[in-house]
Amino acid sequence: MIAMLSQLLTHPRLRFACLACVALMYLAIVVTGNIPGARADIGQYAPGVVLHSTAYAVLACLCFLGSSGGPAARAVKAVLAVALMGAGDEFIQSFFPYRGADVRDWAVDCGSAILMSLVLWLVLPKAALEARR
Repeated sequence: MIAMLSQLLTHPRLRFACLACVALMYLAIVVTGNIPGARADIGQYAPGVVLHSTAYAVLACLCFLGSSGGPAARAVKAVLAVALMGAGDEFIQSFFPYRGADVRDWAVDCGSAILMSLVLWLVLPKAALEARR
């Protein structure tokens, strides 16, 4: 099951779709995160750490699946992309008086990207090898 999923998720035709989803999701994060009062309303259901770690782990997964190269190169690209997106998000937040840039949020973004990329790096290649047997 994992081997079939691995081959499906690493198919070259899905790369463009994954990268398009990254762009749309990042745009949604930036726009909705800076709507006055929206962050406070969402904060009633989930704390910021949960929101950041979940959103940026999904972005890392999509970046990993959307990039080319070996598993290690994909993992590095995903972590770097999420680090840049997280820094961009925090930079944009610094311009709004009701929001603020926080290095801890960026650290959570990077940590979740590292963890997700590590999991994908370890799981997907093994599944692909099992599928070839």
